[in-house]
Amino acid sequence: MTITSFAVSLNVADAAVSAEFAQQHFGFVEAMAADGFVSLSHPGLTSNVIFLDVGLSTFKPSSHAGAAGDGLLLVLTVDDLDEQFARIAASGARVVTKPETEPWGERFCQFADGNGVLWQLVQWVDSPG
Repeated sequence: MTITSFAVSLNVADAAVSAEFAQQHFGFVEAMAADGFVSLSHPGLTSNVIFLDVGLSTFKPSSHAGAAGDGLLLVLTVDDLDEQFARIAASGARVVTKPETEPWGERFCQFADGNGVLWQLVQWVDSPG
């Protein structure tokens, strides 16, 4: 199998709200958009994140057309987590989890966009023990 690209698509109440959050805080850019649909790319990634308004008639299968579910995280690995946390929190983004470090060396923080989508920043650090 040859895979040429990868994307994650999420149904949300307002696609423009999540797209704006990703653009403002994480540097994503709009690759394409239409009514109720925004596809974002990032200069540092080869994958896209797509937001669709819940209820689009073109969503298939319609049996799965509900909003993105609980437990979903969009995770971005960075080299400067504390710096990015300070910048994003200072801009007024809703902080869900302040920076903390897991015993295995995963340092992370979390923000929520206006649709409640959780965005997690991760930095791998030397394991504290």
